[in-house]
Amino acid sequence: MVFLRFSCPLLPLLVVVCPVAVKAYSTRKSLAVAEKSICSRKAFFGNVAAASLAACASIAAPAPAKAVDDPSQLTDVYFGVGCYWHIQHEFVEAERNFLGRADAELTSRTGYAGGTKTDAEGRVCYHNLQGVADYGKLGHGEVVGMTIPESSIGDFAKEYFSLFTAAGERVDPMDRGGEYRSLLGLPGGASHQMYPQVEAAAAAKGMTLALGKGNDPDTLGKKLVFVYDTAKFPFYQAEVYHQFHDDFQSRAYGKEYNKLANLAFEDNRLKVTGCPDRV
Repeated sequence: MVFLRFSCPLLPLLVVVCPVAVKAYSTRKSLAVAEKSICSRKAFFGNVAAASLAACASIAAPAPAKAVDDPSQLTDVYFGVGCYWHIQHEFVEAERNFLGRADAELTSRTGYAGGTKTDAEGRVCYHNLQGVADYGKLGHGEVVGMTIPESSIGDFAKEYFSLFTAAGERVDPMDRGGEYRSLLGLPGGASHQMYPQVEAAAAAKGMTLALGKGNDPDTLGKKLVFVYDTAKFPFYQAEVYHQFHDDFQSRAYGKEYNKLANLAFEDNRLKVTGCPDRV
């Protein structure tokens, strides 16, 4: 079999000259047989040209762009189970793996939800020496809020329940109190159209879902998750210094991960909270 290398601007094209082996013939009769056994010169170059153009055209065609999230189908949700530092990292990875998001497209942010109050200025803050808008005293729990396609809620619910231990407990049972309760928020709460997928993910882990009333207690030892309507119990972003933070359950996530807080603050995905003790 004889091969010729025929090139276009982007890719060498390997062309098979003829499907039969070409042998050397010394006699005129043999040459006639050989002539019949190989492709005609005209047909050969015609095939080469067609194949080359097809190859070049296929390469020149732009690669399919990554699917862009349809804004009309995006929704804000939140999940919480124990300290939010670890949970944020896991949902950052979920955004990358499930949605193919780049660093500048990540929406996972640490925050607070599930309480019935804010301070007079609408703030909810981490514990601070000034006692300003303390999230624990206001009845909120630590959560991670994100903006995802509605169709992905089931996948993110499965990810959420995978963060519990085999016994259905959070990985940091040393943190106690309503601030660390297990909770999740959807628009409409249990009436959301994707809620059955959340129920299925909970059942697969042996967990029970209950409607949150606000200011709910700790769920440690109960295999229980409170469900909130995000319209009634909205998400409040945590201070910037609590974003993309290393936790105590894993090895340090690395400087590149920590720097995501700066990137998100610079492009306005993270806001100034007005809380004391830094932004």
